[in-house]
Amino acid sequence: MALAFGAYSAFAISDAFSKLLDGSLDPFEVAFFGGVFGFLILPFIRKPTESYLDIVRPKLRGMWLLRAVCVFVATAASVKAFMLLSMPEALSITFLMPLFVTILSVVLLKEKVTFWAWLAVALGFAGVLIVLRPGVRPLNLGHLCALMAACANAGSVIAYRIASKETVRLSLFGSSLMGALVGNGLLMIAHATWPSNTKIWFYLFGYGFLTALGQLCMMLATARAPANRVALPQYSQMAWGVALSYFLFKQPLDRWTFVGIAVLTASGMLNWIRQRIRYEKMAMKERLERLKARKIAKGNLKAAKKTALSAR
Repeated sequence: MALAFGAYSAFAISDAFSKLLDGSLDPFEVAFFGGVFGFLILPFIRKPTESYLDIVRPKLRGMWLLRAVCVFVATAASVKAFMLLSMPEALSITFLMPLFVTILSVVLLKEKVTFWAWLAVALGFAGVLIVLRPGVRPLNLGHLCALMAACANAGSVIAYRIASKETVRLSLFGSSLMGALVGNGLLMIAHATWPSNTKIWFYLFGYGFLTALGQLCMMLATARAPANRVALPQYSQMAWGVALSYFLFKQPLDRWTFVGIAVLTASGMLNWIRQRIRYEKMAMKERLERLKARKIAKGNLKAAKKTALSAR
């Protein structure tokens, strides 16, 4: 849980660094340098038996490529969204990712989704609508970019699920870095400018390194705790967004934004409770099956002993 909280804190602060770069660099260039500084995390991920070449030679090439494309779209779109919108507004749209994951998991993975899962998704969507209030407030390119980032992140999650047999961590992490580097690198060529001062370099480093650090913390967290527990601290990212928006960027928030954030948080809590109940039921079923198997084994052992005694 501590690693998960650290991961979402790193993500929120990295988003703030990208917003601080608004007007200084092209969004594609920011996302590109984010990938460059993300390479500093690789020594902490690499296992002794892995080679750095594993970054570009995965076992499942199709899923690696899909994940790289999704990460490229997500990084470029999210950088632009945070430049144009307040942090809570951009985060509220990117929190639509669970909705798209649910839909894609039904369509592509043929997974069964319960009523409570759909209810949590609907609550999250309602919370986003309250924050945005379309028709009352004008929508702009930033909202579209945040929506694209949510869709691309959902695609990345689905690709990760399909590629779950990929055991080399460098391959899994490498797709995130290479997608940002190649895709954004090609698109930034026409408008690229060399960072002019130390402050811009510091912001770029903060954005790239903290994004990669957040991904590392998430990998470590998911290896130590169930997915439902790791997902719960995600809403601390919204708290960071509200605090940074108010204190760092001096952007006041109206009461409807807070209402929408509260509904979003409620949807996340409902989803967490649903997942917790589901995993507890699965654990109870496994325990009962183990007890049943032990009883059967003991019965077989007794029967075998009786047979042996009668044979004498």
